[in-house]
Amino acid sequence: MKVSFGLILIFLGSLQAWGQFDAYSRESELAVLLDSIRAAKNNAGKENWNTQFKKLIEQTIHEPTVFDITFTRLRTLGVIDSPDKLVRIVNWNVEQDDGTQKYFAYVIHRNSLKDTKHKVIELIDKSFLLTAKPEETLEADMWYGALYYQIIPVEKANKTYYTVLGWDGGTRMSNTKLIDVICFSGNSLKLGYPLFKSGNTTQKRLFFEHSERSVMSLRYEPEYKRIIFDHLMPETPTMVGFYEFYVPDMSYDAFILDNNRWVLKEDVIGINKKDVVVSVASINDKSGEVTTTSTPGKWIDPTGEGKGSSNDVHVAVLPDSDALNTTEDSKKPVKKDKRTMTALEKYEAKKKHKKDDEPPTTLNPGKKRRPKK
Repeated sequence: MKVSFGLILIFLGSLQAWGQFDAYSRESELAVLLDSIRAAKNNAGKENWNTQFKKLIEQTIHEPTVFDITFTRLRTLGVIDSPDKLVRIVNWNVEQDDGTQKYFAYVIHRNSLKDTKHKVIELIDKSFLLTAKPEETLEADMWYGALYYQIIPVEKANKTYYTVLGWDGGTRMSNTKLIDVICFSGNSLKLGYPLFKSGNTTQKRLFFEHSERSVMSLRYEPEYKRIIFDHLMPETPTMVGFYEFYVPDMSYDAFILDNNRWVLKEDVIGINKKDVVVSVASINDKSGEVTTTSTPGKWIDPTGEGKGSSNDVHVAVLPDSDALNTTEDSKKPVKKDKRTMTALEKYEAKKKHKKDDEPPTTLNPGKKRRPKK
């Protein structure tokens, strides 16, 4: 009888172990699928692999331990956490054969750090049904599509509104940076809230479209409680309104957090930090692994990267990109043929050649290009 009881305990223990979620194995499965998306040569192949990846990532983010999963092995998946650790965004893109983008995102939300349950809300890219510059509040299933890289909580009237900074590859002629607001109500999510004041105008979200040949900086500076960004101007007066010809004019504007809303202030001074030590993530060209080192502080533009949990750096990049989870180029970068570079690679390459002290835009109603059917 004692032997039988012992066998039962072993059997039950085996069942429990078998039923436990193995995050490492799941990440390995996801990494294979994500790499297959990036390696696919046409839209049909990308869609096939993305369908499988999307199904598995959705299962994964419903796991109770999702906020503890680092996703470090998925180097082309954007994973960012809010400072209060109550919101996580899992975000990626698939570049189409014509150079346009399809975006995918899940927003994971819990009410408190002690909460064992969380809500998962999918953002569905319906940019082809929206106006060029959507101004209205949007539902999760009517999303314009973007890659988010920073979350800033704002408390207002006993409710938290999450300001998000994002990037859209736009077209072959232009790229777009954006600022939006995510707010939760019950089990639903809404995009857009009138938190941005420019003079006598209040806006729910902002788009900054600029030339693909230029680099616009848009970042949050917590020490100054401001979102600072490049002021954009047309290359010539005749190009007013043609945002694919807008470029930074070497001056800064910023949204300052004032009385729980963002108020525009023009011509602010950009400050480079000189006396700090920062962690820099880089890619080993041979192994492809991400390594982190410390270096004396100099200003690093985070606008193309996403920071994941547990101090891991993530960046969602376009297919076949070598600029994966990097925040700063290595000392001896490998030169690439510009003819084979993707849109985001070219965008990141321009950052490398931008001077460190160059200022990181008037607001412009940037146009969102609709993907070709």
